[in-house]
Amino acid sequence: MPFIANTKEQQMQMLSDIGLSMDDLFADIPAELMAKNFNLPDGISEFEVRNQLADLAAKNSTHLTCFLGGGFYDHFIPAAVYSMISRSEFYTAYTPYQPEASQGTLQGIYEYQSMICRLTGMDVSNASMYDGGTALYEAMMMALRITGRNRIVIDDSVNPIYRVIIQSYTRNLKIELKETKNDNGLANRAELLENITDKTAAIILQNPNFFGCIDDFTDIAKAANEKGVLLIVSCYPISLGILKTPGQMGADIVTGEGQCLGIPMSFGGPYLGFMATRKKYVRKMPGRVVGRTTDSKSRDGFVLTLQAREQHIRRDKATSNICSNEALCALTATIYLSLLGKTGLTQTAQLCADKASYAYKRLTAIAGVKPHFKAKWFFNEFVVDLPVPAAGVIARLVEKGYAAGFPLSRYYKGMENSMLIAVTEKRTKSQIGLLAESLEAVL
Repeated sequence: MPFIANTKEQQMQMLSDIGLSMDDLFADIPAELMAKNFNLPDGISEFEVRNQLADLAAKNSTHLTCFLGGGFYDHFIPAAVYSMISRSEFYTAYTPYQPEASQGTLQGIYEYQSMICRLTGMDVSNASMYDGGTALYEAMMMALRITGRNRIVIDDSVNPIYRVIIQSYTRNLKIELKETKNDNGLANRAELLENITDKTAAIILQNPNFFGCIDDFTDIAKAANEKGVLLIVSCYPISLGILKTPGQMGADIVTGEGQCLGIPMSFGGPYLGFMATRKKYVRKMPGRVVGRTTDSKSRDGFVLTLQAREQHIRRDKATSNICSNEALCALTATIYLSLLGKTGLTQTAQLCADKASYAYKRLTAIAGVKPHFKAKWFFNEFVVDLPVPAAGVIARLVEKGYAAGFPLSRYYKGMENSMLIAVTEKRTKSQIGLLAESLEAVL
């Protein structure tokens, strides 16, 4: 049994025995980077640690009624979701390299892919991505591979966090990014069509977009495809319970954030990115694809049909260096969608839209509160203008128990008074009314 040095004296004795000092262990760190005088306290008991952490946790404002959105949403999660994904065979499962030993995991991924295809109206889906932002980046890189072009056009109504991710990933690549400015909350068709050239690989749009506005990209898809340009659409999966799918619009690649499908907000992750495309592009798609087949006795079985990873046979020709997927998050989404079913998803989407419409009417009836855009349709988010800067109003509403919205000045110039508000099926008529009363009082 190996000797374990539990005390400082034992540690120093071990170092002495091998002719080293504690400083020798850190000799390779430059002096200017060395931290001095940590002043760490003595160790305390587990009981004391728990009490201290509980006191810190109690300072968090967990009581806030949430009207925040911007890509991440406070949806109801049935208890059965957590109960099922907590089973050890699910949350400890690793990459299903051996199909004969991984049929359950493979079937779960296959069902997930099938649901994503039905939701988006596309032909094939991969086994999931890290999150909505990186999925959109991967879709962009996929378009570059398919077309052999290096120009991307993206509207600024696409989630600004996603745009920052794309800009960061492509900063040192030979890719030309052209950003168009939205037209009253919708995709700027005139500017987009002007940028469809023989050098353009893809147009990137979002529906509903970051402002919550609903659009139909059928006309853009047609114009783009005539020039060999792909249309990439980022979407909000809950909205697809009632909205026209990207596939019906003519999109070539569809991505999105799957957090709303049974995954808690969790301070920013882990989340779930999904990606689907047309069958003809499947070999250009990153990640893995699980397929269904039959064995020698005609029994159904599941296998990894495509594994486009650099560790496999494709090596340097791999489509991406994505080394895993969000398998547990993908399974969570599968269970959530199974529990809701087609009717349940439609009802949830309709509740979000109806409650958002009610909130819109209540809030815009307040003196000084006006809609920012003239766009006729929105799903569960909308933008209002306040008579004063939104950031200060939001901070005061936190004191009243409401995470009331997102200040758009953080990402958009000239929108200092604008606030993005999201409403999900969890928000009650009473909560919406109290938010309106609190906002009116603050103003």
